[in-house]
Amino acid sequence: MNSAHRCCEAERLCFSPDVTRCLCTGACVADCIRFAWFSRTLAVVCGYVYNSSMAHCIVPEAEEIIDKIIPVLDKGFVRLVDYMGGDARIVQSARVSYGEGTKTVREDGALIDYLLRNRHTSPFEQVELTFHVKLPVFVARQWIRHRTASVNEISGRYSVLKDECYVPLQEDIAPQSSDNKQGRRQEPFPPETSATIISEMKEAQVHAFKSYHSLLEKDLARELARINLPLSTYTEWYWKIDLHNLFHFLRLRCDKHAQKEIREYAEVILDICRRVAPLATASFEKHQKNGVSFSGEEMQALRNILDGKEPGLTGRDLSRFEEKIKTGRQL
Repeated sequence: MNSAHRCCEAERLCFSPDVTRCLCTGACVADCIRFAWFSRTLAVVCGYVYNSSMAHCIVPEAEEIIDKIIPVLDKGFVRLVDYMGGDARIVQSARVSYGEGTKTVREDGALIDYLLRNRHTSPFEQVELTFHVKLPVFVARQWIRHRTASVNEISGRYSVLKDECYVPLQEDIAPQSSDNKQGRRQEPFPPETSATIISEMKEAQVHAFKSYHSLLEKDLARELARINLPLSTYTEWYWKIDLHNLFHFLRLRCDKHAQKEIREYAEVILDICRRVAPLATASFEKHQKNGVSFSGEEMQALRNILDGKEPGLTGRDLSRFEEKIKTGRQL
């Protein structure tokens, strides 16, 4: 048992007083020591399993949802396929230059918060997440504009596409916004109008896929038969991205300016991030998602207000400045 104590001390294992079970994970000491013997530098610290050479990090909260389908919209989903690293990886990579190991959760949280506030982005790039996503084509076309990810999408050239299309809920059927060229109004159509529109949408989708299968039966190449299918058709892809760029995606796609359909996917992915890297995600929500930045002129306006003076802004600049303060939205 002395050797076990030495292993625990050297490898910083969080074992119970009787040295039979790990306090953080409940793992058997014998198993941990065997694993440590094979990996040589294994450590188990506060829910993370990792070694000093950063070979692997396990986050129990993330493990709980690995490979679980989370429904989005009427027929879509998001599934966390895999992840590499979590908060511990961010801390390790940030401290590697001067060789300090993981400290307390509070100190780690403070370091992560400092890194994010000051835009030291490379430690966040050490964490990667891979998702399997089923989504309508029109959502995918907005999504793919975020070019810092690796994507592999189902091919309509190789596969016969499923007869699956997105149909909005009645409360989401709304007229064009009068002050936003790319959005809808907040108020939906009356229920009877929405029902008529939805019926027309479904009819068009059924007709499109009937034509698609008819063309396939005529032995038309799949790559040509697919071209008349609607943007509401569901597609699927694997999407891998690092945490820094994922936060950028979430900052834009969780915003109220984003289309509701992609926003629903973004909210699900944000919740997954809270499990994979809770400290980093909390800092992201505090400083980026729910924060705003100010221009040099706006900073001077804030100083003027603190000094009891007028802001010194006029017209649209003043309106934008006041709206930022009132709503907390980046304009």
